[in-house]
Amino acid sequence: MNTPTHAMKDGTVTDEFDHAAKAYDRLVAANPGYHAHLEISARRLGLPGEGAGLRLLDLGCGTGASTAALLRVLPKARIVGVDASSGMLEAARAKRWPASVSFHRARAEELTPAWATEHLGGPVDAVFGAYLIRNCPDPDALLTGVRALLRPGGRLLLHEYSVADSVAARAVWSAVCWGVVIPAGRILTGRADLFRYLWRSVLEFDGRTTLLERMRRAGLVSVSDAPLPGWQYGVTHTFVGMRPLDTPEVDR
Repeated sequence: MNTPTHAMKDGTVTDEFDHAAKAYDRLVAANPGYHAHLEISARRLGLPGEGAGLRLLDLGCGTGASTAALLRVLPKARIVGVDASSGMLEAARAKRWPASVSFHRARAEELTPAWATEHLGGPVDAVFGAYLIRNCPDPDALLTGVRALLRPGGRLLLHEYSVADSVAARAVWSAVCWGVVIPAGRILTGRADLFRYLWRSVLEFDGRTTLLERMRRAGLVSVSDAPLPGWQYGVTHTFVGMRPLDTPEVDR
């Protein structure tokens, strides 16, 4: 199958994540620095102390790798993981978590402030989205929706691939995908559709400057980015923005 990237984002990609869920942790474990990089991004949220009293939303939580990174950095925070894939959530829920962590199935762009109040007790202090926005059909709608979930001064962090601004990064990404990711994915899951989509979706996604501008258009301020170390330097980045302090909270 060679479904166009935009078509997969409308639903097929969720089915592919369901299919790959049981092998997903083994696949990412083969990526040097995968878990350490998520923890670096979690620290880049810059939240105080151990997170006591904070409400965190982990959008696109998958099998819980990003949730675990947040928990290591902010062990006293309330963390809710959300994903559209039932297979990935099943794998996440099968792991051991403290009572402060829970998981819910939903599409990230469909969440509302009322949902946040129901599941977290109010507006959230931070939203963490690892490898999320690239898989959404409408990135601008996602960012606008996330901004509405945040309390004034709340922070959004995107941990995401972005190679459009660098010829070297594009070359590294393609070499790793075709040399390692796609063959390994085919061996472990029995098909390569999700991993070919991963390769294409990253090449087609925003460059750093474009994504930063999207975040500003969505009403986020103090927007910035920083690279991750290792082989993914220039390939994977942390993007951070904040809901302005003087904006009223609006239900939708």
